[in-house]
Amino acid sequence: MLREGQVRIPSGCAISGIINRKGNRFSGEKIIESIAVMHDRSNGLGGGFAAYGIYPEYKDFYAFHMFYDNLQAKEDVEHFFNEHFSVELSGIIPTRKVSSIKKSPIIWRYFMKPLPDKIRDSELYEDEYVVQCVMKINSKFSGAYVVSSGKNMGAFKAVGYPEDVGEFYKLEEYQGYTWTAHGRFPTNTPGWWGGAHPFTLLDWSVVHNGEISSYDANRRYVEMFGYDCSLQTDTEAITYAFDLLLRKHGLPLDMAIQTVAAPFWDSIAHMDEKQQKVFKALRITYSSLLINGPFSIILGSKNGFVALNDRIKLRALVAAEDNDTLYVASEESAIRAVCPKPERVWSPRGGEPVIGLLEGADSI
Repeated sequence: MLREGQVRIPSGCAISGIINRKGNRFSGEKIIESIAVMHDRSNGLGGGFAAYGIYPEYKDFYAFHMFYDNLQAKEDVEHFFNEHFSVELSGIIPTRKVSSIKKSPIIWRYFMKPLPDKIRDSELYEDEYVVQCVMKINSKFSGAYVVSSGKNMGAFKAVGYPEDVGEFYKLEEYQGYTWTAHGRFPTNTPGWWGGAHPFTLLDWSVVHNGEISSYDANRRYVEMFGYDCSLQTDTEAITYAFDLLLRKHGLPLDMAIQTVAAPFWDSIAHMDEKQQKVFKALRITYSSLLINGPFSIILGSKNGFVALNDRIKLRALVAAEDNDTLYVASEESAIRAVCPKPERVWSPRGGEPVIGLLEGADSI
């Protein structure tokens, strides 16, 4: 008889997300409890969390979470930071010993702002300047990796089961208004600290369950716009695709969703003439950003999150609401573990987004 870990489980991985639409912050205990229910969807090769609203006292600074393989890598990157940023504060990210979390890198964080003269000389917008710095660190600095780089948010991830990762990072001590989580069962890519989810860029974070057969096409397309996919997983390309569509190209959220999870051609053929023109233009312009393969994802941002699965729903996704709180997860049990009697529970159709926005926000 095959035992756990001896058989490939392509539907493995777990995702969960919680947002309080009024922006009320709550501790990381709830998201840890939710993702822990889905323990058997993971195999201990990756777990992680994204949290928003956790650094209100430094909300105007870019919060860089970093992994370093060694002190030389840390020294090299800090020299780079001092050349390009004004560093307000830096220090180790607090952790505790957890028996299942082993061989951790050096884990550090920095609160920074780009130097004004560097922004001026680069002729880039501030966010784009930060993106270019992230790309350079991840691709050019051996032994260094940017875990997250947004404002008033951070990613916490490791090789391990997600509930152990949450304990390792003491997430019960953080308060945030949005939390997402991931438990990993890697199928085609290695289990390493940088390869755990979420993948991030600026304020974006992505947790993902699935296998993207269009990875090479997606990767080649985003790399034409200055992104560097160096982290050995398809989820990285998804993160950059959303950054390209939403931040760089300024597409409305609904159009970005219809790009990555596009309607079938026969569905477009039954739309009215105006809709046909829009959807045909999206399919033609961004054909290489169509995500093929089974997936469910949660895209987080400072304004909320959107959860989405593939057009034929090959990966599970459940949503629930209770008062001002929206929940999404791979399994209903993960929601009921932290909200036993939600006001509403539903399973979104394939390609149908579940959008949770902060009160007053008009887009993610």
